[in-house]
Amino acid sequence: MALSRLDSLYMAVVAEHSKNPHHHGVLPDVEQLQLNNPTCGDVINLSVRFKGDVIEDIAFAGDGCSISTASSSMMTDVVLGKTKKQALELAEIFSKMVQGTKDEEQNQLGEAKLLAGVSKFPQRIKCATLSWNALKKAIERSDTPVTDR
Repeated sequence: MALSRLDSLYMAVVAEHSKNPHHHGVLPDVEQLQLNNPTCGDVINLSVRFKGDVIEDIAFAGDGCSISTASSSMMTDVVLGKTKKQALELAEIFSKMVQGTKDEEQNQLGEAKLLAGVSKFPQRIKCATLSWNALKKAIERSDTPVTDR
């Protein structure tokens, strides 16, 4: 069975982000937030530097499957420079998308919208959402409240 162009693009982008993740590492002088997916063993350590209400820098480390790593890489790309409110909105759009909800807002996710196909594999949804859930927790724990910008 031949793969569709979209399936091929999905596989290529996920493989690239998994092999060469963006913003991979640890930010100095920033608290690490660790989450894990007990179902498959994925672990993410997320560090986010805020400047007021804006995500000034972000990095992740840990040990995860290709979908978890690729999703983390894509997430860091799309939320860098965004306000906390914008990042939380993107996390919600992503969560709905991988659960099968189609929405035009998915275009805001950049390459992460290619992970929509994860919805066909329910056991992989937790892999894809791990970093996004860590981001939500990091925002909750930050000192500056979320504003309506």
